[in-house]
Amino acid sequence: MAEITAQLVKELREATGAGPLDCKKALQETNGDMQKAIDYLREKGIAKAAKKLGAGRSMNEGIIEIYQHFNKRLGVIVEVNCETDFVANTDAFKTFAKEIAYHIISAAPQYVRREDIPQSVVDRERDVQTARAIEEGKPADKAAMIAEGRMNKFFEEVCLMEQGFYKDEKKKISELLKEAVAELGESIEIRRFARYQLGEGTDGGEE
Repeated sequence: MAEITAQLVKELREATGAGPLDCKKALQETNGDMQKAIDYLREKGIAKAAKKLGAGRSMNEGIIEIYQHFNKRLGVIVEVNCETDFVANTDAFKTFAKEIAYHIISAAPQYVRREDIPQSVVDRERDVQTARAIEEGKPADKAAMIAEGRMNKFFEEVCLMEQGFYKDEKKKISELLKEAVAELGESIEIRRFARYQLGEGTDGGEE
């Protein structure tokens, strides 16, 4: 077991911003390996963040981020909430909101989370996937199971929280949110958004 010195604890605190007891424990758990200790604290922070996300905390502060594409043919308005105006005014929170706006421009989600999708839309998509599986020659009893599996792909395509982040598609937006909560130390919510594309929804479509 490596000796956990005060200097090691200090260096880990400076690198992570974690408390001294947490830093000491992280170093003990990782036998004094600084990088592993940083990863340990990060994982613990994300775990705590997950608890905060489901804690029913009041999030009445935040910002409304507005992004317009350079050609002025695409725009996004997204509301991101937090618990305090202190966090809302930090560069980290503002950067997070901006990244979410960029992602919405890029990936074009339709809903924040799957719970926001009207049941009629979910049922219609499930019927389409079931019929497709039957057309492919699958037995009716297996077609329903195949349709359920394909529904996950549908949710990933239309739900912001289940999409892969535009900068790193292996990381879902839900994971990015947990990381932001872990970094900023309070609950954060992507409440709603609107994405506008010139000509969208008109008879002629976009030119």
